Amino acid sequence: MAQQVNLRPFYWALGLLAVAGAAWIWTSTSRGNVAMYSQPAPASDTAGAAAFPGYAKGSDSAAIVVHEYADFTCPVCGRFAVLTFPDLESRLIQTGKIQWRFHDRPLGTTGEHEFSYAASHAAACAGEQDRFWEMEYQLFNNQSAWAWRPGHSPEGAFRDYARAINLDLAKYDDCMKTGRFRARIQGEAQAAEANAINNTPTFIIGNLRIPGALTYDGFKQVIDSVIAKAPARK
Repeated sequence: MAQQVNLRPFYWALGLLAVAGAAWIWTSTSRGNVAMYSQPAPASDTAGAAAFPGYAKGSDSAAIVVHEYADFTCPVCGRFAVLTFPDLESRLIQTGKIQWRFHDRPLGTTGEHEFSYAASHAAACAGEQDRFWEMEYQLFNNQSAWAWRPGHSPEGAFRDYARAINLDLAKYDDCMKTGRFRARIQGEAQAAEANAINNTPTFIIGNLRIPGALTYDGFKQVIDSVIAKAPARK
């Protein structure tokens, strides 16, 4: 009589291999393609980024321009966007007193800033459809849901936000897939670093550089002082 072979160890090993393979596939797909956005772009492609004026909100005839340098994964930037910026917008921007310009300043590619470049790119793809500020709102107001989850790609969340603000998803997907704004965002980061803007948020108001966020009253005091000393814009 033939001896019966115990196949249980074989099936256990096969099962472990299947689980390991599934885990590898899940890890790979969950990370998505976020590393692409921070892969170094050629210097010839990033050189012109300094000419990008930032994303503007407010009148071109406002007395002064406030430049904000921010990272979408920066908690202080998020709190400023959620708690302080709405007052600045309603009381100073919409009234024509100041114009606001947002500049990307992604701080890194690891740790809490792992998704900095990916988030800036999602916002740029929304900007391509004239929805930058709507995406900026989504990214900052939902920051805790996507920003600090190492190994878990936020691209699905970004696409949900794109849908929520009524982007053409086919155009958005193509923009993200091709990394269309990768060089520009890297160029912005390099230009900011060259100007010693290494913390976020940083604000440039006239000749003043303000590292860190102020309260509404603090901003208004600085803005009033700068306006009082500034020549009229032409």
